[in-house]
Amino acid sequence: MGIENIIPLPMSFFSQFEIWTFFAGLGIFLFGMHMMEESIRILSGAAFKSIIRKSTGTRLKGILSGMFSTAILQSSSAVSLMVLAFVGAGIMNLVQAISVMMGAKIGTTATAWIVAVFGFKFNIEAFSLPMIGIGGLGMIVLARSPKYVNISKFLVAFGFLFMGLDYMKTSVDEISTVLDPAMFAGYGVLVYALAGLILTAIMQSSSATIAIVLTMLYSGVISFSSGAAMVIGANVGTTVTVMLGAIGGIHTKKQAAISQLLFTSGTALIAIFLLPALTWVVLDLFSIDESLVLGLALFHTIFNIGGVMLYYPFIPKLASRVEKWIPEKTVSLSSYIHITDPKIVEAGVVAFKKEIVCQLQYTLDFLQPIFKLGLPSRKFSYSDLERYHAEIFEYYTTLRTDDLDQSTLNKLDKLLRVSRSLMNSAKYLFEAKDELLVLESEADEIHQKAYRKIKARISALITTGRKVDIDTLDSSEIEIKSAIEELHEMVEAEDKEYIWMCSAAVSRPDFKKTEVTFLLMLNRVITQSCRMMVFGMRTLSEPEEK
Repeated sequence: MGIENIIPLPMSFFSQFEIWTFFAGLGIFLFGMHMMEESIRILSGAAFKSIIRKSTGTRLKGILSGMFSTAILQSSSAVSLMVLAFVGAGIMNLVQAISVMMGAKIGTTATAWIVAVFGFKFNIEAFSLPMIGIGGLGMIVLARSPKYVNISKFLVAFGFLFMGLDYMKTSVDEISTVLDPAMFAGYGVLVYALAGLILTAIMQSSSATIAIVLTMLYSGVISFSSGAAMVIGANVGTTVTVMLGAIGGIHTKKQAAISQLLFTSGTALIAIFLLPALTWVVLDLFSIDESLVLGLALFHTIFNIGGVMLYYPFIPKLASRVEKWIPEKTVSLSSYIHITDPKIVEAGVVAFKKEIVCQLQYTLDFLQPIFKLGLPSRKFSYSDLERYHAEIFEYYTTLRTDDLDQSTLNKLDKLLRVSRSLMNSAKYLFEAKDELLVLESEADEIHQKAYRKIKARISALITTGRKVDIDTLDSSEIEIKSAIEELHEMVEAEDKEYIWMCSAAVSRPDFKKTEVTFLLMLNRVITQSCRMMVFGMRTLSEPEEK
């Protein structure tokens, strides 16, 4: 069956539809969205990550965090992917993740309101061209200031957003004169919902789909019900990005992605079923039948808020059910202790020490990407390190019995302190990740010098730590001990130089005095973490008593 038998379009449709104008508009719109998202992310630095991470103590807080973060970032996919990263790192549990991603669905409705209000109520050229002009000049004139360059980028992106919308609107303006919406009456709302889903999955942007739908609705190409169905489909289409982000991830990432799919799909099915009632609410109850684009933005908001309200009481149950469907794989991370019987004490002690040497190497692998020191040979998340440390401690409690001699007890206790020091060091450095990003993003000489000095310390720490390995420990004992002492001297010297650098910076008139506390506190975390790692290396490199 040919396409002409499925959708009986008149030949005049193809002459009236300016296809390249439409695609140019779509491209400019998508580019504007991407540019705006990128500029906001850089301007915000670690702020939004911090908001999402810290402001999710309850389900309501999680929903509000997701809502406001998405409304500002203008991307529910970006927020949802950020949530997946936090879940994978063990910073956020599944209930918190579901709450934030639900809030993100409400936040994404802000785009529909912006496009509906500004895109169809004002002279777009008078609105967008000044923003593009001012922003473009700002990117050139203010090129030395990263902050103002990104503000200028934001202005250009905002202008592109509406210029692209104007092009799309122009391309379909004449279609309404040759197309009768009644010819699409035979196609059910499910077809339109599927079209919205596919468009969003292809373009990876529900905002772009909604802009297209609003444009078609404004030009009279589709009816309100058809546009509403496409918006419902677009809402589900955003989960494709999240599902792709969870592929190959740990079980918690997959749980979060499946939870969002269930929530969005369930909300979509309910909205499709209640579409006549929701249409009546928007067009008749709220009397927005004269401005259908505003009505569609209102519809988008109502069904998303309704979905969140409906699912809110069941978030813990949803999390529990998904955790049962995708359980944690209890695969041991250890290399030695899980194959060594703790009842054979002598073998157990040797295995315990070897395992902590492995913990040191895994910790160094974990730190490499945080400080941008190359890709590690093994990828470890923070939750992996926590679970690994728990395995080591569990073996310790099994191995350490009251009938052991005092020398063995002391040795085990000392090795456990090493394991705890490594875990604490990893924890402090991981928690300082956001502060490091802020430090790196500052353009002035003092902050950049501080970042280089911190990075040099960690680089030396990793280089020396690699020498404390199972294969080389016994054969190069003197060389390793010498390297560790050199590392210790370097850490202490760098600490003093760093403090002196801060002291000299305070006297400079162009340096903000409030920044010195930030620099000193970060240095303390780095120094204390390095000291704990050095202690661990010293203990692990001690010769075995014969």
